[in-house]
Formats: sequence, C-alpha cells, structure tokens
Amino acid sequence: MAPSRGLSDLRRLLPTISPSRNARSFVTTPILCSGHNRWSKIKHDKGKVDAAKHRQRSVFAQELALSSKLHGPDPTLNTRLADLITKAKREGFAKTSIEAAIARGQGRSVTGAALESLTVEGVLKGNVGVIVECETDSKLRTLAEVRLAIKSSGGSTSPCSYLFERKGRVVFEAKEGVSSVDALEVALGAGATDVDELQDGSILMWAEPEHTKAMGEAVAKELELEIAKEDIIWEPKEDTVVSLESENHAGDLATFIDDLREKESSVQAIAVNVVQGSLPAEAWEDLQSRLAA
Repeated sequence: MAPSRGLSDLRRLLPTISPSRNARSFVTTPILCSGHNRWSKIKHDKGKVDAAKHRQRSVFAQELALSSKLHGPDPTLNTRLADLITKAKREGFAKTSIEAAIARGQGRSVTGAALESLTVEGVLKGNVGVIVECETDSKLRTLAEVRLAIKSSGGSTSPCSYLFERKGRVVFEAKEGVSSVDALEVALGAGATDVDELQDGSILMWAEPEHTKAMGEAVAKELELEIAKEDIIWEPKEDTVVSLESENHAGDLATFIDDLREKESSVQAIAVNVVQGSLPAEAWEDLQSRLAA
C-alpha cells in the first residue's frame, strides 16, 4: 500500500545468575541460553533477509505489471518493460514470476484466465483494521487463504472499510529540473488534490479515485514524466487509527504481512489503520516497507 499521512506516508526484542558457589547446577543455564539466543538471532536475521528479498520481488512484480498495463506487454515495443525484465533477471527474479506479472498487467493469469478483484476485510490483534486487495483467477481459493492468514495471526474477518477512505495516488519518477513546486500548477489543473516530493526526488500526487488515471496521464504527458506507481489506496481516517506502542505488536503485524504475501501471490495491497505511536523509528520504517511492497 501506500505512503500516506497516517500509515500510508509512511516513511518513516540473561538470566541473572546467583554468585553462590552452592548453586552449581545453574552454571549450564547461561550456556544453553547463549546458544539459544545465537540460534534465535540467526533465525531472526534470516527472516529479515528473506522478507527483504520477498519485498524486492513484490516491487519487481508491481513495476512489471504497471508497465505492461500502461504501455503494453511486448518488450520489443515497450522499452521500459524490456529494461525492467533485464533488471529483474539480473536480480534473480524467476522467469515464471516475470511472465505472471506482465500477464497481470493485462488483467489475466499466465494461463490466459481473466483476473478478478477481491477485497477481504478483517480485524487483527489490538483492534487493528486490515484490508487486503487481491487480483486472482480463483476467488474461492484466494478468499480461503486470506481468511486463514488473518485467523492464524489471531484476528478475524470482519467489515472495517469504515475505518478508511479511498484515495487515488500516482508516483512519478524523479526527473532533473522538475520538482513538486514545478509540477504543482500542472497537477492541480489536471485534477490533483495534493502534491508532495519524496526523499528520492520522485513526485507523489493525490486525486479522487475516479480522476486518478486521467490525472496521471495528463501530468506525465505535460511534464514528460514516467509513472512509477498508480493505484487507489485505503488511507486510515485520522480519528480511527491505532497507535503502535510496542515492537512486539509491530512484529506481529510484520509477520502477518510477510506470511500473507508469501502464501498468496495474488495479494496486491495491504492496508492497516496504524500510526507510529511510541514505536522506534527503525521498527516503524521496517513495517512501512513491508506494507509498501
């Protein structure tokens, strides 16, 4: 999902040993704990690496699908798609995944079956609302997988869209000589409701959902910008957000997101109505990166 001004702007875990000589049986405890801690750290670090790789694959898939959607599925006619395919292959992105992403951009699966949109709402631990959007060729299978993931995380499927509002979002790639200030007049004239500049120089524009596509195309043409991302997101309403007050809670959300994306490749976006609260910046940014994948 989505950088936004709630969650979606989203930029930003020894035992004490008694010195008594008579308690010799406790000597083994720190050794066992130390080994356990090392193994836990190895598993934790591996999990972070695996999650990062999966997020990278998700980014590749989104970019390929968007390029296919905007400029066609033939890399001989779509130079941007050709560049993305080369980059994806270089990073070890599987050929089958590349083909699936390109097909998804055309609204179909690799077998040619039409993809259907599916939205699943639920409430996770801590009363966090979650909305999962998918594009699938088997609604029943995907619905079962998403419901199981929500239940396994300690949540339940339940209506929660009233906690969010729909907003159109377009991100344009950075271009020398074009800032958000330069783009403002053109953007507003094309129907944008707000314009922001991200840290990497790319430009983020917001619009009403029904005007998003036309606005993006008009701005891209007028300013000769490349669209990096275009979607309609669920942004949490400010008066309904849940503050994250512990790394354990953030970790539970991160695990849910990673597990869901790993088990169900049709997931296109995940929205949760949380804000940083007292969560450390590093943990917050890590959670945001998972949601943005």
